[in-house]
Amino acid sequence: MKFRNSYKLFFLLLAILVSCKKKENVVISTYTPEEWRFQKPTGFPEPNYTFENNAQSQLRFELGRFLFYDPILSSNNTISCSSCHAQPHGFADHNVPVSSGVGGIKGHRNAPALINLAWNTSFMWDGGANHIEVQPLVPLTSAFELNETLENIVAKLNASSFYKQKFKAAYDIDVITGQKTLQALTQFTAMLISSDTKYDQYIAGKVDFTTQEKAGLQLFRQNCTSCHREPMFTDYSYRNIGLDSVSVDIGRELITQNPLDKGKFKVPTLRNIELTYPYMHDGRFQNLTQLLNHHTNNAIITNLTDIYIKNATYFTAEEKSNLIEFLKTLTDNTLIGKLMYSEPAR
Repeated sequence: MKFRNSYKLFFLLLAILVSCKKKENVVISTYTPEEWRFQKPTGFPEPNYTFENNAQSQLRFELGRFLFYDPILSSNNTISCSSCHAQPHGFADHNVPVSSGVGGIKGHRNAPALINLAWNTSFMWDGGANHIEVQPLVPLTSAFELNETLENIVAKLNASSFYKQKFKAAYDIDVITGQKTLQALTQFTAMLISSDTKYDQYIAGKVDFTTQEKAGLQLFRQNCTSCHREPMFTDYSYRNIGLDSVSVDIGRELITQNPLDKGKFKVPTLRNIELTYPYMHDGRFQNLTQLLNHHTNNAIITNLTDIYIKNATYFTAEEKSNLIEFLKTLTDNTLIGKLMYSEPAR
């Protein structure tokens, strides 16, 4: 009798575990339309990308999510988009100066955070891509990143019964194309919206700032908004901020071929800056103190240095501390904890 009861107990526990597992999977893979459908956050400007020719659906969002986390996009199937754009780091890299591509090869630039991309008119540190649906081609085909060709990616996806089914369900196509692959990725990346920070809650009147945070916000508005405009905390421009007397990486000049653009790089958003160190296009500054020291004390002034850096205000140690406390209010814990942005289960 004890033996039989033990078996009953075993199967009862097994049934409970299976039931819990199924329930957990449902929670992770189910979202409301309000979650996967693009909505402009209150106070944000109108986005540049509107899904006009890439209508949203949950199936398309899920397809893009699978692709973002799948190493099938790399030449040797070892790294994915998420390898250099990790959710815990605000979809920037794992706090390393430059990323490692296929075979461990080191790149030349720091991986930028993939947030609020729908508001961008150009992409990359030098603006080398001018459309969100085209932007993935740069890392996909770079020898320092995923080192693959779009043709090979499409061939691998068409050879996968999993992706054949996914693309059929999402786009009603029998043959996967490069265009639909890029559009599917955009369905996911354009939805990586950061708009629920302590700063956003403060602006909405839901929380209050500490005395130090308020002092930091005041300093920020007096000295930093020429380039880092609220609420996006960037003006999307390209500027030379006096990093080097002679720029090893010529930056924006590579794209425009204009010598006046030498050493100019895109003004990055400061949202989630606490999570995305090290800073600058080459990851040279390890922390916010070093970053502020450069902007207010240590910039190299040349004829190409931006006027706002030339006229930068000197900050005391206390003022820098207040600024840092304010910058920490730009951390979006909702973004980094949202399950619908995390790696999906196959």
